Amino acid sequence: MAAKAPSFTLGIEEEYLLVDRQTRDIVPEPPDDMLAACEAVAPDQVHPEFLRCQIEIGTRVCSDLSEAKGELSRLRLSVADVVSRYGMAPIAASTHPFAVWLPQKHTNRDRYNMLARDIGAPARRLMICGMHVHVGIEDENLRIDLMNQVRYFLPHLLALSTSSPFWQGQDSGLKSYRLAVWNELPRTGMPEEYHSFGEFQQQVGALIEAGVIEDATKLWWDIRPSSRFPTLEVRISDICTRLDDTLTVAAFYVCLLRMLWRLRRDNVQWRRYRNLLIEENRWRAQRYGFDGGLIDFGRGEIVPYDELLDELIDLLREDAEALGCVDAIANARDIVSRGTSAHRQVAVYNEAVAAGAEPQEALRQVVDWLIGETLFGLEPAP
Repeated sequence: MAAKAPSFTLGIEEEYLLVDRQTRDIVPEPPDDMLAACEAVAPDQVHPEFLRCQIEIGTRVCSDLSEAKGELSRLRLSVADVVSRYGMAPIAASTHPFAVWLPQKHTNRDRYNMLARDIGAPARRLMICGMHVHVGIEDENLRIDLMNQVRYFLPHLLALSTSSPFWQGQDSGLKSYRLAVWNELPRTGMPEEYHSFGEFQQQVGALIEAGVIEDATKLWWDIRPSSRFPTLEVRISDICTRLDDTLTVAAFYVCLLRMLWRLRRDNVQWRRYRNLLIEENRWRAQRYGFDGGLIDFGRGEIVPYDELLDELIDLLREDAEALGCVDAIANARDIVSRGTSAHRQVAVYNEAVAAGAEPQEALRQVVDWLIGETLFGLEPAP
């Protein structure tokens, strides 16, 4: 009897920064009643994050990408509506163009207080936001096997999502400066290969027994088996400013997992590569986005990203059709054509400076662009 297919359900989490509409700077201490109001319009789906200037939303378990789109659209609009009453706006970007991290305050909750104490200064620099995509993979050992294989493609996802070129008012030269900040924490980056879920549990158990971590939620890898849900959670991506781009990254991820499962069902596996090689592509995506191409280790050379993308789209055609992701996958070509949020933020800044704006004013224009793009194309549900 053939093994039962995973459900391939979707759950997506997004983190936003809260900005003052007048100054365009981050709001370091939003009023408590504002968060309560956000939680009231979407119970159990809106939460505080580590820093008080952040807010997190999460979809319910979605059967397909269309349902996830409806959930994310509703949540983005709901948060934007509530915070606008307080003179604020959410921006879906992994860093703020000019805010300074030092004055930011963390949320007064036990988990966050412990994180601030244990990590120290690197935790205080976490003025960054990401997006996490959960895909339902019910079999534990299959979850580990697919994690081992899909690691190869994570730099490809990062390159499509970059939204953090600026840090404290400077163009960092990176398309994802968020990862530079995130990498200062322990237990980040690419996970190593595990032979079974039992081996993974044994390794996590050794850290728990030593008193280093309380549970597996303190593993902040680019991808991990969720400790709360029967899912495989990808965490490498920047948050996409446009919702359609979020859906594209999610579509590629779930289709990649289905493709790898399909090959496995037919006794075929994707070739596995050591982290040394995968991490090199991770760096290239962090530094250049898709501009510098990625290494195709089968060919042994750097290949332009648009060529790799065409190959991926062809590879995933059957899976995109089966999961209803064809349009979202096709949108990747549009992302490459117009640029990710990181590309467009830098372009807005450069155009403003070329038109005579002072650097600080140009950065404020980038924030204005982010405010608009975060709600681009979204319409309230009828």
